[in-house]
Amino acid sequence: MDFKERLFELRRQAGLSQEELAHLLGLTRQAVQKWEAGTSRPDMDNLAALADYFHVSLDYLTGREGACPPPPPEQEYVPPAPTIIHHHYHEGWHYEYKSERTLFGLPLVHINLGRGNHWARGIVAIGNIATGFVALGGIAAGLLSLGAVSFGLLLALGAVALGGVSVGGVALGLLAWGGIALGWLAVGGCAVGVYAAGGVAAASRVAVGYVASAPLAIGQLADGVTAIRVPMEGLSDAAVMEAHAAITEACQDAPFFVTRFLKFFAWAELH
Repeated sequence: MDFKERLFELRRQAGLSQEELAHLLGLTRQAVQKWEAGTSRPDMDNLAALADYFHVSLDYLTGREGACPPPPPEQEYVPPAPTIIHHHYHEGWHYEYKSERTLFGLPLVHINLGRGNHWARGIVAIGNIATGFVALGGIAAGLLSLGAVSFGLLLALGAVALGGVSVGGVALGLLAWGGIALGWLAVGGCAVGVYAAGGVAAASRVAVGYVASAPLAIGQLADGVTAIRVPMEGLSDAAVMEAHAAITEACQDAPFFVTRFLKFFAWAELH
C-alpha cells in the first residue's frame, strides 16, 4: 500500500473529509485531493504533521511499513491547536490563523489569506473574502468593513461601498461620499440623494454643486423651483445670506448637521 492509499484509508478511518483535513493542516482541499490522486506529494513538514495527527510513523504513512495497530478504543478525538504550516505548492501561497477564543460562536480573530477564494469568518475577519463585526478583505461584509467591495451595517470603505455610512469610488448608503454617491445625504463628483452636494448634484430637496438640480438648486448651472445661479465672480454677501436662509427653510425636517454641511458646501461654491 503506497502513500496515497494510506492517506485515504487513514482519513476515512478518522471520519474526515478532504476539506476538513486540509483545514486542520492550513491547506487547500485541492492539495489533499492531489495527494490522494497521486499527482503530488507533501513536503516533509506536512508529512510530519500528517503522521502526528494520525498517530502513525512516517514509514507507515509513506508505505514502507506494514499495518499499524488501531488506536485504543478509549481514545477520543481531540482537535489539535491551530497550526501554521508554511508551504510552497504551485497552488499558491496561503496563510491562515484562527484564534481559539470565541465570541457568539465565532473566533475572535480569523485571518485567511492567499491565492483563491479564502473566506475569513470571525469577530475580526481578514481574508480574500471576510465577514465579521470588523471585516477587511477583497470582499468585506460586517458592522465595520474595508475592502475593494465593502458592505457595512455602520461604516463601509471601499472601491464599491454599501453601508449606513459609505465612502468609496462608488458609494451607496444613508450617508454616502464618493466619486459616484447615492444616499440620503450624498456627496461626490456625481451625487444623487434627498440632499446632495458635488460637481453634479441632483436631489429631491436641496442640491448644491457646479451643476445642480432640485427644488432648491444652488450652483453655476442650477435648475429647480428655487434656483440660485452663481456667477463666475461669486455672490455678494447679501446673496450668500439669502442662499443660506433658503437652505435653512428647505432643511427644516433634517438633522442640524445636514443644514450646516450644505451651508458650508454652498459657501465654498458661492465664493
